[in-house]
Amino acid sequence: MGRPFEEVVRVKNASLSGALLLGVRTKIGAGELLDVQHGSQRAHFRIAWTGSGEAGIEALPSEPCIWEGAIRKNIDMVGAG
Repeated sequence: MGRPFEEVVRVKNASLSGALLLGVRTKIGAGELLDVQHGSQRAHFRIAWTGSGEAGIEALPSEPCIWEGAIRKNIDMVGAG
């Protein structure tokens, strides 16, 4: 709706190209831009789809990857077994 809002959600399936947001309560729509903060990192994403408290977001090519540290940590954990 183009209005600023703040909401804490969970992130699942984060990758360099996007993520799945869980627990979304605010009405958002596909195609809209979303400013997402993870820790101290921020980036803009395009909303790919929404439904029933979830949203798929796509990374914009010009934005930094805010999940990189978490992704690397998960890769290290998987490789350490």
